[in-house]
Amino acid sequence: MKRTTLSLIAGATALAAVTGFAALTAPGGTAAPAASKTTTRLPVERASLACPVPSGSEVAETVYTSYTPAGADAGKDAGSGGAGRPVALLKPAASAAGGAAKKPQAPATVTAPGKPVTAGADGAAVPALTGSATGALAPGWTVQQTTAVPAGGARGLLGLACGAPDTDFWFPAASTAKERQDYVHLTNPDDTAAVADIELYGPEGVLKSQFTEGVPVPARSTVPVLLPTLTGATAQRDVTVHVTTRSGRVAAAVAAADGRLGSDWLAASADPASSVVLPGIPGDATSVRLVAFAPGEDDADLKIQLATATGSIVPASAGSLHVKSGMTASVDLPDLTRGEAGSLLLTPSDPKKATPVVAGLQVVRGKGANTEMAFVPAAAAISARATAADNRARSSTLFLTAPGAAAQVKVTASAGSEAGTPVSRTVTVKAGTTTTLTDLVPQGLKGSYALTVEPVSGGTVHAARMLAVPRDGVPMFTVQTLADDRGTVEVPSARQDLGVLD
Repeated sequence: MKRTTLSLIAGATALAAVTGFAALTAPGGTAAPAASKTTTRLPVERASLACPVPSGSEVAETVYTSYTPAGADAGKDAGSGGAGRPVALLKPAASAAGGAAKKPQAPATVTAPGKPVTAGADGAAVPALTGSATGALAPGWTVQQTTAVPAGGARGLLGLACGAPDTDFWFPAASTAKERQDYVHLTNPDDTAAVADIELYGPEGVLKSQFTEGVPVPARSTVPVLLPTLTGATAQRDVTVHVTTRSGRVAAAVAAADGRLGSDWLAASADPASSVVLPGIPGDATSVRLVAFAPGEDDADLKIQLATATGSIVPASAGSLHVKSGMTASVDLPDLTRGEAGSLLLTPSDPKKATPVVAGLQVVRGKGANTEMAFVPAAAAISARATAADNRARSSTLFLTAPGAAAQVKVTASAGSEAGTPVSRTVTVKAGTTTTLTDLVPQGLKGSYALTVEPVSGGTVHAARMLAVPRDGVPMFTVQTLADDRGTVEVPSARQDLGVLD
């Protein structure tokens, strides 16, 4: 597969740090009807995202898949952009290391919700992308960046859901070990500069940094930082990376490469919580390593369980983990799955002593020289809707986990312009179990498709998607957890009151 041009993607997005607005009064001073509630939820009309540089390998093959879920507002003209015309464009970000990004050609646009659009680029010159979006395509838009590197030190399948900019990120399961090359990528999609701080925490606590003034990230630019260069401390197998901004905001992700195990993106963990779900462990995993960090002032004692298709069990290798405050803790979980896919559940050993933690998993498939690694960060529950783009027939697995009460979710598979009729299914996930779906694909599918998950009833649900694309005997794969798309924003109800002029 050879691509000679980079097709950029247009559309709109509403992800974790989305900014939205909604007009409550019409132009000319006509008051909106008085609301019966103090707040209401409206579709977001503006959002932004960023995709980091996909790879430094000359043999890298990258595919971008852009998708906006169909919903109640599909096809409506919303604010400054309607579904029938371009309302946003992903543009190349400049490299702060020097040199402008290559001028893209033939940008592709998302013109209607419910239809994924794909674009590709090959080689090492593919830039980071930033974009903003408005209008009817904004609610729930997502972009999946998938890169296959068939050979070299960064060999592997690297997958990442391009992220919205924010000011605070946690990355457990990073490393400064000699066999690892971990870069934290900071991408600034805004018109003003940002300054980011990067802190590293090892098993003994914070690692002293050689930088005291923060990392400048110019406007519309990207900065990769090799983790070992931040500290003169001894190499650590497991570190937790904390990215914050002093000014501005960035999108952040960690690119991890291991000369023996392969490579993948490490996405940020969900916000610190006393109970954590890490969904998406394949049944044929040959190695699973849990890394956790307690950012508060108290230690955390965690109970470890594996939620399988039939129920939750305590792994024979390790049933608990003690995490000291401000220190990174880790544990290997050999023979964790025993051939049965599942999700890891972390809960307080003593419910009266609930301490928030962040966590991540390093998962390995294969043996010997034919191995590949991926990462599973802690995932927040889906409150309204979440989407995974770039799914492929016979290559994608959707993991749904209900850690507490049983739950029902609606799952929709939607194809792009190539062919395929959307298919939906209501799935019941029993309490304390993980349900996997591999057969839900659009009818008449040709090409890739998107999977959208919407809670219907019952308890909370956490989800992840695994894309497995074997190559030359290597079980290449990548796992992305599904984050709520926050396609709506809570807006205070308002009415016109001329009394304030008195």
